[in-house]
Amino acid sequence: MTPVPPLGPLEQLPTATRAAGPRDLGLVMGGGGARAAYQVGFLRYVARNFPELRVPYVTGASAGAINAALLASHHGSFLQSVRELSQLWGNLTVADVFNVDVRSLTLNGFRWLCQLASGGMGGAPRVRGLVDTQPLRNYLTEVLHAVDGELTGVRYNLERGRLKAVAISTSCYSTGRSVTWVQGSDIRAWQRPRRRSLAAVMTVEHVMASAALPLIFPAVQLENAWYGDGSIRLTAPLSPVLHLGARRILAISTRYDGNQDEAGQPTIYGYPPPAQVAGTLMNSIFLDLLDHDALRLERLNRLLESLPPEKRDGLKPIRLLTLRPSQDLGRLAYEYEPQLPKAFRFLMRGLGTKQTRSPDFLSLILFQPDYLQKLMEVGEADAEARGAEILEFLREDA
Repeated sequence: MTPVPPLGPLEQLPTATRAAGPRDLGLVMGGGGARAAYQVGFLRYVARNFPELRVPYVTGASAGAINAALLASHHGSFLQSVRELSQLWGNLTVADVFNVDVRSLTLNGFRWLCQLASGGMGGAPRVRGLVDTQPLRNYLTEVLHAVDGELTGVRYNLERGRLKAVAISTSCYSTGRSVTWVQGSDIRAWQRPRRRSLAAVMTVEHVMASAALPLIFPAVQLENAWYGDGSIRLTAPLSPVLHLGARRILAISTRYDGNQDEAGQPTIYGYPPPAQVAGTLMNSIFLDLLDHDALRLERLNRLLESLPPEKRDGLKPIRLLTLRPSQDLGRLAYEYEPQLPKAFRFLMRGLGTKQTRSPDFLSLILFQPDYLQKLMEVGEADAEARGAEILEFLREDA
């Protein structure tokens, strides 16, 4: 077990400032696989300054659903829940997420080859993912304190008024729609083109489905359909928390937004290996959409603010604060790749992760304790750099 350093001491803030926080606050945590540990670092900084913070609306997609599930179901204070979340990620290893032994990886690879060579004929082994994620299911069942699969802490917090609603987004492979599962009080269902909400009692299976990276992790059956990663079809990542009722949104992105000079620098020379292509594809699914949605909301806010109240059709500007990494988390992953289990490292290098200076694909699945700890440290430092802005945003009278 990797030791997790305790959160730092509270900053000297007035008690009222460090109390419950805004009653209309919503938290949005998107995808990015292992990069979701960066979100935890940000939350550690917030917890140091707002140990009793109440977040009435919590939403998550992909790996962000893991963070959302723990925050929504934890019985203790915000500080205590973030401590446990920090331990969850700090103790996580690749073996806790999927089987990495030679036999398991070889067997799955053989099944893929058989299915590709079968021409669709019956009798070929059925493949449901590149890896077996039963270890992650077992790990989440333990750390989320699930009872018969149910996250009973969500019901507990709803009944005591500490939580108003939690939403976990998934992508339905059976219909091609984005489905957001919601558990809360007085929440109206919504439906938009290619996306909708459904009432649910949150379970480990909802979290597993939302975090099921396409093709790599197997899909999960919920009710009568099969679901995968929540970021695939979620074209408006801020939409769920707005539908729940939040009017002040804290969104944590795991996408590094470099300057123009950095953006123009190639990370690979020559023909791109599969890992480079997969990383570019995954970035477009997991990282880009939150920034695009935030830009749309900011433009709408400016439009509303330019109109007199009587012409706003009942709409009000939404306060939004988006946090992003100050460094490229893909480039950071390159430094920690040698510590991967040998069989899995061999497979990743076969896909070309050593041929690029920014292996974004690897950063999604690098559930390596030292890398995850570094991500949390970066997230905490980035939050501290914007500390004054964050503290002003979270004050009740802000």
